Amino acid sequence: MRSQSGVAGLVQRANALMAAIPYWLIALIARVSIAAVFWRSGQTKVEGWHVTDSTLYLFANEYKLPLIDPTLAAYLATFAEHFFPVLLVVGLATRFSALALLIMTLVIEIFVYPDAWPTHGTWAACFLILMAQGPGKLSLDHLIAQRFR
Repeated sequence: MRSQSGVAGLVQRANALMAAIPYWLIALIARVSIAAVFWRSGQTKVEGWHVTDSTLYLFANEYKLPLIDPTLAAYLATFAEHFFPVLLVVGLATRFSALALLIMTLVIEIFVYPDAWPTHGTWAACFLILMAQGPGKLSLDHLIAQRFR
């Protein structure tokens, strides 16, 4: 490719710099930042090792998910918000963890906060990147894959 001068050259060099951003860095930022969102949400649902009464109340009276007992939903959501973020941070079962949290995000969007689509869309983008491209080189998944190649 021929190097250009002026504005076109500046744009070309800027594009080349951005294209050189390593995927492992993008994936790490996506994994850690979205994990923090769900971990923090999970932390609001517990006191010590116990799901709070206020969490049970919210699931029974405000969230009202169809087809599932509210108490079971509260426990499952609390577990998911603690378990899958840890897996994302260390990069273990990353694609499946991202899929689980994407499904949870869709449930939240459809049944709980349907007007929060801009936020949920941002979360979904992180999950879809991780599902499509994997966790990157800085992950346990990558180390395991290297071991079994």
